[in-house]
Amino acid sequence: MPAHNEDISTYDVQQEVSTPVKSEPEYVPAESNPFPIKIRWRNVALFALLHTGGLVGVYMLPSARLYTLIFAFTLYLLNMLGITAGAHRLWTHRSYHAKLPLRIFLGLCNSMANQNDIIEWCRDHRVHHKYSETNADPHNAKRGFFFAHMGWLLVRKHPDVKEKGKKLDISDLLADPVCAFQRKFFLPSMILLCFIMPTFVPWYFWGETVARSFYICAVFRYLFCLHVTWLVNSAAHLWGNKPYDKHINPAENLFVSITAIGEGFHNYHHTFPHDYTTSEFGITFNFTTMFIDAMALIGLAERRRKMSPDAIARKMERTGDGTVGVGIRSEKSKPTISTPEVQLINDDHAD
Repeated sequence: MPAHNEDISTYDVQQEVSTPVKSEPEYVPAESNPFPIKIRWRNVALFALLHTGGLVGVYMLPSARLYTLIFAFTLYLLNMLGITAGAHRLWTHRSYHAKLPLRIFLGLCNSMANQNDIIEWCRDHRVHHKYSETNADPHNAKRGFFFAHMGWLLVRKHPDVKEKGKKLDISDLLADPVCAFQRKFFLPSMILLCFIMPTFVPWYFWGETVARSFYICAVFRYLFCLHVTWLVNSAAHLWGNKPYDKHINPAENLFVSITAIGEGFHNYHHTFPHDYTTSEFGITFNFTTMFIDAMALIGLAERRRKMSPDAIARKMERTGDGTVGVGIRSEKSKPTISTPEVQLINDDHAD
């Protein structure tokens, strides 16, 4: 059951017209002659430079002040929330509603994450869900770990990615003033929040050196968050068990769940993409869910979608691989009575 005290009412997901991603992915056949790899040398050079700077940051970690390390960890959490709670669960999947102050906060965190603007990120991720593990998937895991992890950013996109992406409805994103504003001013906001602010704060407020502030809080933090996010596309699509659907690549990966603050329960997420927790275990190993629940308590998040336990159990019986998660639960849930598949958590303060 969801780890909440609020009343839960039934919810027909088909009535939510703002939801652009279907729960069941649609597949396109692979080409007999794959698109030839075209290396983007500019990106190769930039990533080589970034990784060199990241190694410098690792070297400087032991000499950094404690406040600097705490600040870097805080930035890591904010950076990841801009992706997980923002671009992913809110704007891509519409798994909950966020009021304007929360959307602005997540938009700022997303600029700090520097993984393209929200609209671009969501379009790629919606294509990924709809055409997972096909030529139209931007980071198709069937092309290997490195390609799914970061190689897809070092080569030209497959034509199917562009073709299918153009056909997706992203009108909801374009109509969101936060998304539109962030897209328009992405470059200056990214430079300010991803690099300048993380360097300035430790130097100005507790006398850290500019070099350590830059290489640890800006470069290393940014690089670490990139790799953590990429692990969701690579490791969580290649390694782990599949309690919910054994016929798809995404798997339950506890390591990714911990480092990506809740995004590694990936077999569950691709089976039930509209669930705001991306897991049946509530806040367990899921800092993002904890954050969204906290925002709901203060009235900034509402209409959180959650799969019913009975619907989860029925799906596991039909298509699961017989396992029971990632060691969190001792035995499988059994279907009980017929309940609505998707539930909507009604917060007392919701409009």
